Amino acid sequence: MPSSSLASHGNTSSTLSPRVTFVLLTSILFTYVSASAAPTPLYGVYRDAWGFSPLMLTVAFAVYAFGLLASLLIVGSLSDHVGRRPVVLGAMMVEALALVLFLSAQDIGGLILARVVQGIATGAATTALGAALLDVDRVKGSVVNSIAPMVGMAIGALGTSLLVQYAPLPMHLSYALLLVTLVSLGIAAYFMPETVTRRPGAWGSLRPDLRVARHASQGMWKVMPLNASLWMTGGFYMSLGPSLARSVTHIDTPIIGGLLVCALTLSAGLVILILRNRDPRISLSLSSVMMVTGIGTTLIGVALGQALVLFGGTLLAGIGFGSGFLGAMRSIMPLAAPHERAGLLAVFYTLSYLAMSLPAMLAGLAASTIGLTYATYGYGLTIMVLASSAGIRTLRARFKR
Repeated sequence: MPSSSLASHGNTSSTLSPRVTFVLLTSILFTYVSASAAPTPLYGVYRDAWGFSPLMLTVAFAVYAFGLLASLLIVGSLSDHVGRRPVVLGAMMVEALALVLFLSAQDIGGLILARVVQGIATGAATTALGAALLDVDRVKGSVVNSIAPMVGMAIGALGTSLLVQYAPLPMHLSYALLLVTLVSLGIAAYFMPETVTRRPGAWGSLRPDLRVARHASQGMWKVMPLNASLWMTGGFYMSLGPSLARSVTHIDTPIIGGLLVCALTLSAGLVILILRNRDPRISLSLSSVMMVTGIGTTLIGVALGQALVLFGGTLLAGIGFGSGFLGAMRSIMPLAAPHERAGLLAVFYTLSYLAMSLPAMLAGLAASTIGLTYATYGYGLTIMVLASSAGIRTLRARFKR
């Protein structure tokens, strides 16, 4: 049974049941995450076609996160006031615009503009969709919020890689398919019931504010060091992964980079399904160990030029990523009341995407000056130190109890 009743006053004509609503929200969230990862395998194609520098590639990667962060800060908690449905529908319109911009891009400037708009749309949608899923079913919603980034990135990265390799119109087909899917889901979302009661303060919520309720903030800050290492890992594989895969395997095709991203995200999604009903403290403890082991193995694979070691380390890092993200979500989200969920998610994702984007941008700059290999070592070792320190803190806290 859903953990909260649906407040349909904002959409009294809705005939969608809670179960159908949950499936629809899940589908929209997966589509958003898939779309966010779709450009990654195409960066090499864009460079070959438009001839821009590695620095501009780094910019194209980073502006998405900056657009998303700006959106989170401004409209992240808006759905707590005006309702989930209008924010989701508005964000879907902006995402559709981003996909049209991808389809019409003729140079790196067009690509950067599309990524900025896409980041804005994703930031607006992420908190509203995540909160709406928790409104409908708090237990299943936590699982979906944890698994969607993993499986969605895998679908987007690998799906686009396959289309680039085997289908016509490599720079356009994936975006066209995503646009058709988004429009179809948008039509269905129009009939979606509202899940929260509107309350005043909408205009005030647009002021950037990283504060959350005290009873939730304490739990969030406890898991944030480990969570930062998780999202740094995501940035590591999303920014440097495709180049590392081509360098180690000597296979110059977008599929190999997509497979490396899939190794990370699918193993993360699998461990989330396995641990979804376990104590979140178990997930957090497992995460620290697997993050250090996985990133260390990945670096060994790079040093030895061994593809199997590289991919094996990525699988282990994915286990750490998935278990840690699940543990973090399940630790903090029950602390928030329904009208606080979107705001808490906005702060949580703001800090998470900062941890992903800033180190990834620095690594991209470092790769262009000191080389890909040394940039990889520095980035990976930083993640290992942060994950280790977070794991030690967790063990000390449990020992004191």
